[in-house]
Amino acid sequence: MKSVNNARMQARKLLDICGLDEITDMDMDLFVAGLVVAGLDAILIEEELANCDGKVIFGNSKSVIKVNSRIQFQERKRFVAAHEIGHVLMHRNMRLPDDTFANFNVIEGMENTLKNGRQELEANEFASELLMPEKIFLKEAKGKKFTPLLIKQLAERFRASLTATVFRYLQFGQLHPICIVFIENGRVKYWKKSDDLKVWMGDYNRLAPPTDSVAMEYLQKDYDFVYKLEEKAQIIKKSTWFNLNQYDEDTDFYEYCIPTKRYQTILSIIWED
Repeated sequence: MKSVNNARMQARKLLDICGLDEITDMDMDLFVAGLVVAGLDAILIEEELANCDGKVIFGNSKSVIKVNSRIQFQERKRFVAAHEIGHVLMHRNMRLPDDTFANFNVIEGMENTLKNGRQELEANEFASELLMPEKIFLKEAKGKKFTPLLIKQLAERFRASLTATVFRYLQFGQLHPICIVFIENGRVKYWKKSDDLKVWMGDYNRLAPPTDSVAMEYLQKDYDFVYKLEEKAQIIKKSTWFNLNQYDEDTDFYEYCIPTKRYQTILSIIWED
């Protein structure tokens, strides 16, 4: 998608202009203050926001980026801030809604699930590239076995949320093939898989996850954590999530879930060794 590629290029260009390879060790308010070198006059403030996680206010000469101070995790605040920087850079003359949790989960091919979905997808792609630059991310992830621990390590390396890290991992075909399923309020909202994962997804859109899935365990436990880190990769059958044809063997797969109780969501990651 041209707009997605452009968003990634815009993030790389911004890092180049600022003379940075990455911003992992930099606080976002300092980074925003320094954007004047790129012709962006903006300030970042945290304050309590009603019904949204972030917003941008365009002034005649300066933009104000607001991040909800009630967001619990700093990693999520960083992504919200990076997302809003993307809006400032790419969408100045467009009318944008305030950003809610759902806006930060849109992925390529699923942007039609949201109003202003294209702009939200672009801002997400910009934020992903800004916080987890492709070259550095691939250097850290390539050649390593896919596990929940790897996602945790990558998230800590880039000061990103587990969810944002999984979405980033999925983008690279040269990494281990995975499938992600996003579940909201007990229903599958959308799913996406790596091209190299040769499976056929069951028709679960707008339905509850399978009864024998790990995702269903988390729903039954009201989004509380069911497994410790070393146990988070649970063995399931291929048929749990995927359709089998007459020649398929019902082999072992793994499922790892990231629940978010506050937003009533589960991100389920499914893969085969």
